[in-house]
Amino acid sequence: MRIASFNVENLFARPKAMAEEQGDAATRKKVLAAHARLSALLDRPSYAGREADILGLLDTLGLLRSDDAPYVRMRTMRGRHLLKRPRSGPVVLAAAGRPDWVGWLELKTVAVNVTATENIARVLDEVGADVVTVVEADDRPGLQLFSESLLPAVGGTPYEQVMVVEGNDERGIDVGLMARADYRLVQMRTHIFDTDGSGTVFSRDCCEYHLDTPLGNRVVVLANHFKSKGYSSPGDPLGGRRRRRQAERVARIVAALRDEGVEMFAVTGDLNDDPTSDALAPLLEDGTLVDISAHPDFDWNHRKGTYGSGNETAKIDYILLSPALFSHAQGGGVFRKGVWRGPRTKDPWEILPTLTSKVEEASDHALLYADLTGV
Repeated sequence: MRIASFNVENLFARPKAMAEEQGDAATRKKVLAAHARLSALLDRPSYAGREADILGLLDTLGLLRSDDAPYVRMRTMRGRHLLKRPRSGPVVLAAAGRPDWVGWLELKTVAVNVTATENIARVLDEVGADVVTVVEADDRPGLQLFSESLLPAVGGTPYEQVMVVEGNDERGIDVGLMARADYRLVQMRTHIFDTDGSGTVFSRDCCEYHLDTPLGNRVVVLANHFKSKGYSSPGDPLGGRRRRRQAERVARIVAALRDEGVEMFAVTGDLNDDPTSDALAPLLEDGTLVDISAHPDFDWNHRKGTYGSGNETAKIDYILLSPALFSHAQGGGVFRKGVWRGPRTKDPWEILPTLTSKVEEASDHALLYADLTGV
């Protein structure tokens, strides 16, 4: 059994502010941070005391005088508007809180380069995993279309089981699963509604996919995409705190599975922090989960990280196995062929022949896989 985890960075369309070819990086990062902060503020039942913050963030996004800006648009329904925009004089809030207007902020999208999407398919075909956690899947129909159309187009075989549960991220970046027919998906549990004292826990989901294996065992894959480091406001520590909350919640979900008698499980996905971080300590410190990279036959493939240039501090993608499942591990590795390496000549990794520029890379995340026997 080969389990893989791959952050594909969207298959067919991605937010314009997340596309490297769409403007300078500093502007895009500023837009994404402002969008995330403003979306949270606009969900508040009352805007009292936050009016200046809301108007300032709208100005940052280019939405103060218009509902349409280069990276974002404001959607309003039923004539219940957020703002009053007089022809002369300052813009003011028309709504006193979320109950007073019907609308949302929408990140504009652009099509993903066709060769990049084909290279995602080539990566998955070469790896040949039985079960794949797909991070940043657009939606289930999109992932199904990718499996049925793009994999055969590059000589691969479609996955018989494709599932995405819509998560909490309004940008449309969800966590999904593709699995071969031999690993029958028999149960799912979503955790998008999980809360703690600070509110909703998961930025996307920690979806449990329960699979029955050909040998009659039950393996549970917990697909995750933790809060990003990249789009928090400058100096904002909330990203790290939320990842810590998410890790703590996953640890409790794992404990509950063990109480149910489930011994074979894997926590997979993009956890957006390195193994030494305080945020991930609840998952990595007590021995309940073992990183597949700890196996003596794990192939790092030139670098100790999984993101971008592969530096050790960029080890943010994980396959964490329960001790019972790790006992079946034969190794694993990092598959980097879909990641653009640029002109670097020092210890370069092999890339796909069809990858000739940054815009054509399958993802800036390498695929991670674990090989198991007797499961």
